[in-house]
Amino acid sequence: MKTRRHHLHAWAFVAAFFLCVAGLQAQEKREMRAVWLATAYGLDWPSRPARNTLDEKMQREELCRLLDGLQACGINTVLFQARLRGDVLYASSCEPVSRVAAAKGWKLRYDPLAFALEECHRRGMELHAWLVMYPLGNDRHVRSLGQASLVARHPSWCRLHRGHWYLDPGEPAVAGYLSERVDEIIGSYDVDGIHLDYVRYPDAAASFPDRATYRRHGKGETLADWRRGNVTALVRTIYNKVKARKPWVKVSAAPVGKYRDLPRCSSMGWNAYAAVCQDAQAWMKEGIVDLLFPMMYFDSAPFYAFALDWQEQACGRHVVPGIGAYQLLPSEKDWPLGSVERQLCFTRSEGFAGQAYYRARSLLDNPKRVFTMLAGDYYAVPALIPPLSWQASAPPLPPEGLEAAFLPGEIRLEWKPGRQDASSMLRYNVYAADGFPVDISRAENLVAAYLPQPSCTINAWEAGGNARRYFAVTAIDRYGNESRPAQWSVEGRPALLRSDGATLHLPPDTDACFVTVADLPGRCVLSLPYAQQILLPERLAEGSYRVFIADEKETATSYVLWVQSK
Repeated sequence: MKTRRHHLHAWAFVAAFFLCVAGLQAQEKREMRAVWLATAYGLDWPSRPARNTLDEKMQREELCRLLDGLQACGINTVLFQARLRGDVLYASSCEPVSRVAAAKGWKLRYDPLAFALEECHRRGMELHAWLVMYPLGNDRHVRSLGQASLVARHPSWCRLHRGHWYLDPGEPAVAGYLSERVDEIIGSYDVDGIHLDYVRYPDAAASFPDRATYRRHGKGETLADWRRGNVTALVRTIYNKVKARKPWVKVSAAPVGKYRDLPRCSSMGWNAYAAVCQDAQAWMKEGIVDLLFPMMYFDSAPFYAFALDWQEQACGRHVVPGIGAYQLLPSEKDWPLGSVERQLCFTRSEGFAGQAYYRARSLLDNPKRVFTMLAGDYYAVPALIPPLSWQASAPPLPPEGLEAAFLPGEIRLEWKPGRQDASSMLRYNVYAADGFPVDISRAENLVAAYLPQPSCTINAWEAGGNARRYFAVTAIDRYGNESRPAQWSVEGRPALLRSDGATLHLPPDTDACFVTVADLPGRCVLSLPYAQQILLPERLAEGSYRVFIADEKETATSYVLWVQSK
């Protein structure tokens, strides 16, 4: 493995560069496209705390605009910061609502996490509850929470370190308390994932004031090993709690981007294993995380070398490198756009599970046209999230009774769920192609993903117009397992058109020349030159008809027309 790592380390930058310049990299059908949506300090949302119901309405509208933008960019996973520094953005039994959402003296009248979850699912995006673990904030923040702060409620658990308060990972009660907070979310919200942040010792950990805790609980281990064990024990406890209640919920963490020094690439003293006692690769080996999002907010050779190190130690789990989109800003590192593009191309070429971006505004504000690049090229079509194949691998049954109707400028698809337990909470994916049967393995054929209802209306032009008149629908379960497709073709059974009797709206067809409308016995009612919209010379009576659209060779496509006067 070392030989491969060193070889790719040397050539990864060049290979990724030529992939991007050539612009030939295909879309991925299975790819997590994640973004951290930061609520601490209102970095991404909300822009101001609510003081009244009008402010709350503006917060919700602002979040919807933000999610619309992320959806347009191609994002399919939102890491929504729900626990900040001992304060939260959900209905907790013991932790206060954050002041970023509700000003002092105002009781928030909606649940931000529940609202964000509903809006993400409406847009076919997963929401993972992003939870900051050990940090509790500075003195000012702790004082603002008053008696609701953990420092006030459980002072024996808390340590002041370099002007900030932290929960002590070595205190046995801390792991129990934090895992209960996770269990509270899992039990009350239909989240798709739990995302653990700052699940490590703080910066400058050498001076962290936990020597008394170590003397009580160290049990002969070295300080560093004991600390790593404390953090791993928390991750293990949380993972087991989540899987016992809802095994399909993904458990992930965001470790420091460099695990430890590599033979030919130093971490320069800043790494997960030694500097902050975060043995994240051991978590993958033990199987107590489903995904890792290493925070790789650096460029050039170190990105490729340390990314490969994570991937080579994944043990079958998913690794989604965190890309520092914020570094594009002139106020940060002022990266050229090519830095982000090369990292994206590299993660695809090396088979990573996807990409994650810090943070939402750094995409939506479009610095160096990064939003334009993702939406218009690399994420131009939807993608499905890689499955939890180690958790469950049996696919659901395919949908049944797929039917299509061509409406004015739209295509309406409807189907029925397969015969299975309704508690499986299936969602649906829609594919369109220019040939039958539709090949669902081709990423470019996916036109809609994670639909919650067994129906879909597609803009005819977005579906490819006349060239893509063949459709397929699959069911997908909460683990990411996809069923066999239910196929639909205009061949062998006519599609349904609707009309008010005065106007005829037809599917786009560049080869069509003639249109014939006949009654059900087959008598010709009218014959006209083809146009996508035809104002009929005589109003058709209510009822059913047959429509034939023919090209110059008199090859005809048949449709059923249902006329119902308004």
